[in-house]
Amino acid sequence: MDILAAVLSTAAVRGSVAATLTAGAGWGLRMAEVPGAAFHAVTSGSAHLEVAGRPPIRLMPGDVVLLPTGVEHSLLGSPDARAEPFDHVRAEAALAEGGRLVIGEPPVTTQIICASYDQDPAARWSPFAALPPVVYLPALSAPPGLRTSLSLISDELAGAGPGLRPVLDHVVNIVLIQLLRAWIEASSHTAAAPSWLRGLADPTTRSALGELHRDPAFPWTIESLARQVGVSRATLARRFGSEVGTSPGSYLNGWRMELAARSLRTGTDTVGAVARSVGYGSEYAFNRAFARHHGVPPGRYRSAAGSVPGARGAVPGH
Repeated sequence: MDILAAVLSTAAVRGSVAATLTAGAGWGLRMAEVPGAAFHAVTSGSAHLEVAGRPPIRLMPGDVVLLPTGVEHSLLGSPDARAEPFDHVRAEAALAEGGRLVIGEPPVTTQIICASYDQDPAARWSPFAALPPVVYLPALSAPPGLRTSLSLISDELAGAGPGLRPVLDHVVNIVLIQLLRAWIEASSHTAAAPSWLRGLADPTTRSALGELHRDPAFPWTIESLARQVGVSRATLARRFGSEVGTSPGSYLNGWRMELAARSLRTGTDTVGAVARSVGYGSEYAFNRAFARHHGVPPGRYRSAAGSVPGARGAVPGH
C-alpha cells in the first residue's frame, strides 16, 4: 500500500506555482505567512533564505527548500539587501502571461521558482505536520528525479508555450513527492519527532503501516499485525512507538476516523456504510467513536461540512 499517496489524497494536497522570479542586483522579497506550505527552487544564480530564529541559508542552483507551515520568510540577493513585500498581484499577472516577475537591477543572474501547497483544511493528517520547520535539500543531495523535474520547469519557462500554468502546477506536485522521498531516505529524518512519515523510513514500521492502510477495516490486533509483518509483538510495539510515536491500535483508530471524516465531507454514502467501510459493525459504536475523535457525531459533521458553499471542511472542532 502506498501510504504517502494515501495521505496526500485524503488530505487533498495540491500545489501551484506562485511566481517565477528573475533577479538582478540589490533585490529582496519578504514573503508573508501563508496558510499552506511554501516552496522555492533556485534554477540559476543564488539567493539567501532568512527565517526568524534560524540561521540564514544560502541557496545555490538546484537547491530546494520547503517551509511546511508557510512561515513568514525572506529571499534576498545578498545578506544585507532590503526586503520588499512580495507583490502577489504582479506575480500572478506575469505568470498568467507566461512571463517572469523581474526584480532588482540588471543584469539578471538569478531565477527562482516559488510555489505553494494547500490541503483540505478539515484534514488532520498531512505530510507537512510531520516535517521540521525548514526542509532544505541542496542540489548535491537531490535525487535524479528531482533534478529532472526542476529541469523540466526551467525548460517550460524558457519556452512559455500554451498550457504553461497547468504543466508547472503538475510538476510542483511531483516535486513535493520527490522531496518527501528524499527527506524520508536522509538521515536528517531521525532528528524530527516520531510520525507516520518518519515511520516510512524504518522497514518494520513501514511494513506495519502498509498493512494498516491496505485494509483499515480489518480487526487488527498487535499480535495479528506483528505476525503479518514477521516480527515479535514486543519488537513491533517498540519500533512503532519510537518511530511513529503511538501504538498500532491508536494509529489505526486515528486513520479510520480520518477516512470516515473524508467520506462524510465528500461522499454520499450513509453513515452506516461509512461505519462499515472503516471496520465498525455497529453504527452506534461508530457514532460514539467519531464524536470522541472529532467533537461532533457524524451526521452533524456532514451537515456542517456541506453548509458552507465552496468551503472544504468547514466543520466544528476544526
